[in-house]
Amino acid sequence: MTKGPLAGVRVLEFAGIGPGPFCCMLLADMGAEIVRILRQGEASPHDGAMARGRHDIALDLKSPEAIETCLQAIETADVLIEGFRPGVMERLGLGPAAALARNPRLVYGRMTGWGQDGPLAKAAGHDINYIALTGALAAIGPPGEPSVPPLNLVGDFGGGSLYLAFGIASALYERERSGKGQVIDAAIVDGAASLMSMFASGRYPLDKPRSMLGGAAPYYRCYICADDRQISVGALEPKFYELLCQVIGVEVDAGRLNWANWPDMSDAFAAIFKTKTRDEWCALLEGTDACFAPVLDLSEAPAHPHMTARGVFETHDGRPQPAPAPRFSRTPGAVQGSDGEGAEVLARWRSQ
Repeated sequence: MTKGPLAGVRVLEFAGIGPGPFCCMLLADMGAEIVRILRQGEASPHDGAMARGRHDIALDLKSPEAIETCLQAIETADVLIEGFRPGVMERLGLGPAAALARNPRLVYGRMTGWGQDGPLAKAAGHDINYIALTGALAAIGPPGEPSVPPLNLVGDFGGGSLYLAFGIASALYERERSGKGQVIDAAIVDGAASLMSMFASGRYPLDKPRSMLGGAAPYYRCYICADDRQISVGALEPKFYELLCQVIGVEVDAGRLNWANWPDMSDAFAAIFKTKTRDEWCALLEGTDACFAPVLDLSEAPAHPHMTARGVFETHDGRPQPAPAPRFSRTPGAVQGSDGEGAEVLARWRSQ
């Protein structure tokens, strides 16, 4: 039996890449039972941690028998998640109309980059393209240089997976009142644009030379140390900035908010941080109100004392993986097992 706040929720996942699998991992960590439909003849996706908590079944979706198997599974599922281009599920006979006709309580989650409609809806794309239209990508990277993609965290996972998961949770809650399911059009461009809400007011400039939160401010950026490792400082508020200056031994600059002063200030900070190793700066600054942290790579992060104390990472299949998040006081989530074939799980769904 699964455990977590979503225990008892049944999810039918049509295998895809990126944001769909990550959303399903989040649901599985919270206790949802997930049957993943793979295309017959294709290898199971090697998604590492994102594949945890799945029960796989391979089907030939060109076969009428396989489509009927899917429709029967839909009858007993709570949630369906697919990440194909618009129109693909309809052509298979598994679109929202067909699915909701078999199960009016179904929450039908659709994960795409551009959305189900609009001029670009059927065009190919990836995370970098989606966030390029939202204003996010233009703000990331050094002044005078091409923008830098922030891995695929802002688009695929931030604007895509998390918004789809939030939409599913919202739809399941609403279903308790109405008794009806609905379709969720989770487009990465929509979610990534929503993530930019704080900047929409214009209070925080996003042009790179003046972007305080984008790395232009000397007190909110990373620096290279004597051992070529990096540290991060985020001393935005005056009291934190003053403490940072005190510890590293620089004069408090009254013009710190004047972006014209930032290049010279950054050069001065860079020279100072280059005089000690990352660990030496940690000994002086980590845990203080100077808003400091070492820049760890993913192999180092699990061993950091804070991460270890909180159990942020767990070891599964011989490798550290991020633990389920967020944390619940009464119904905590957990990395669920994937024992049992998908066909067996679907048979149990139908029998209960």
